[in-house]
Amino acid sequence: MLMWLAQWLQGLSPDLGFLRVFQYLTLRAVLGAMTALLIGLFAGPRVIRRLTELKIGQPIRTNGMETHHVKSGTPTMGGVLILLSIAASTLLWADLSNRFVWIVLIVTLGFGAIGWADDWRKVVYKDPNGMRSREKYMWQSLIGLVAALYLVFSISESSNLKVLELFVSWVRSGFDVDLPPKAGLLLPFFKEVSYPLGVLGFVILTYLVIVGSSNAVNLTDGLDGLAIMPVVMVGSALGIFAYVAGSSVYSKYLFFPHIPGAGELLIFCAAMAGAGLAFLWFNTHPAQVFMGDVGALALGAALGTIAVIVRQEIVLAIMGGIFVVEALSVMLQVTWFKYTKRRYGEGRRLLKMAPLHHHFEKSGWKETQVVVRFWIITMLLCLIGLSTLKLR
Repeated sequence: MLMWLAQWLQGLSPDLGFLRVFQYLTLRAVLGAMTALLIGLFAGPRVIRRLTELKIGQPIRTNGMETHHVKSGTPTMGGVLILLSIAASTLLWADLSNRFVWIVLIVTLGFGAIGWADDWRKVVYKDPNGMRSREKYMWQSLIGLVAALYLVFSISESSNLKVLELFVSWVRSGFDVDLPPKAGLLLPFFKEVSYPLGVLGFVILTYLVIVGSSNAVNLTDGLDGLAIMPVVMVGSALGIFAYVAGSSVYSKYLFFPHIPGAGELLIFCAAMAGAGLAFLWFNTHPAQVFMGDVGALALGAALGTIAVIVRQEIVLAIMGGIFVVEALSVMLQVTWFKYTKRRYGEGRRLLKMAPLHHHFEKSGWKETQVVVRFWIITMLLCLIGLSTLKLR
């Protein structure tokens, strides 16, 4: 929005030529991060106070960690603060004609709405389980599939009209349309190596990445500050990939697929980093507010959508290794428990408690130790992911 305003003012007077500086993507990214950070810090106390007045407190599961019972009643649904900061900053500094900015915003806010409904049921109806799993996955699947069907054609086309035309052609051809090589699954550490997915393969992969990353971040969000800092680091790293993919010069030099318009996602990633750091100010131990599903589901979906656009799904799994391991720990725990109960008549556990961060708490680690060590691991994984920019 402000970029358009700067262009309009330049047309009014040649003396305002200095406003041309706002055309630079990197400057707008820095300003976007600062804007989101300031909005979050300014609005944070007011949001927390309002949540407290509404008695929107976090219910704690009775079968959860005993040490977490003191957190019962802490304001939750603080993710609205993150989403507000991201949306406002992105709308101010991004090019609003960019198709990728809008699809990421829509997916983010859509998953945020699902999280809002889930949190609301937990708070209003005092149900720690919130929305039923089937209902939640249904809405997640709907948004994920719609986003996947749009992205499969928008990767190669910049016009929404052409995207629609490609979709119609795909349907009329009996669901048989060839995609360009840049729409294939890229392998990190290899130059120009990609596996063709086809439309159906691309849609399935995109759906799994968006929905999977959303739920993985949600499962990770169990300790003060545990999820938000990895989101900031992974999101910032994805912003660098978006900048490279959107540049015809850098993408050619680094043997990356050129995705016209992807660079504008750097603004969104910068806003996500700024909003995340502002939220961490209030979420650090002992937390004044919790993110809730409204924030965790939305941020995870945003990371997944950006990774698909810049064709770095595998790199996302590397950099977000903490999210992946947390999700796998729950899946393995549940699977093993059901298997042993069916086979031996008594359910057994692989971990002392799932997700993984609770296992370490049960093993004697303090909450802050788990959080900071997971941050360090995420930083290392992000560096490994960023190394794929050149080590190819």
